[in-house]
Amino acid sequence: MVNVEHIGIAVENFSEANALYFKLLGVEPYKTEFVESEAVNTSFFKVGGTKIELLEGTTPDSAISKFIEKRGEGIHHIAFEVEDILAEMERLKGEGFILLNETPKKGADNKLVCFVHPKSANGVLVELTQEIK
Repeated sequence: MVNVEHIGIAVENFSEANALYFKLLGVEPYKTEFVESEAVNTSFFKVGGTKIELLEGTTPDSAISKFIEKRGEGIHHIAFEVEDILAEMERLKGEGFILLNETPKKGADNKLVCFVHPKSANGVLVELTQEIK
């Protein structure tokens, strides 16, 4: 793994959360995006070498909406940038980690993504990301 790429935070109200994080961080989000496959609105704030991603579910059955219903707003996942997502997925499977998807899928911010099940990572949802070239 290369570095922490971003920290994902689940929010109920996208516009209120964006305003709050603007006040907190002193910068506007550099990108907002709707990810149709996940039914989620996202925005990204750059803070030093790391990004903060705000996530708002757009349907009641989206993963983010279900997360908030169960646990409330807060940290949803931590994402690590990898150079070769397929090789890293194979390595992690070989180490006994449970992956939530068998193949990478297109995520926000021009990334291929794969998630590691929290049950196999001490309760933390881990996202692997690789820049789409």
